[in-house]
Amino acid sequence: MCYYGLREEWFMKFFFCVIGMVFIIEGLPYFAFPEKLKVYLAKMAEVPDSSLRIMGLTAIIAGLVLVYFGRTE
Repeated sequence: MCYYGLREEWFMKFFFCVIGMVFIIEGLPYFAFPEKLKVYLAKMAEVPDSSLRIMGLTAIIAGLVLVYFGRTE
């Protein structure tokens, strides 16, 4: 197998590992606190769309910064 193939295989394994960790972290509140999560999600419906977009954009930027610093060698 060529070098590119090995790198591609490593990338896919890493990608699936990251996606798996995201699912684990996202699933923890649903498993641990289902009753509190229902109340929280009902309150989120009252938050204005603009505030949710700002929080989402902030999370995206924070994630990109973490990925950037995690990937620098």
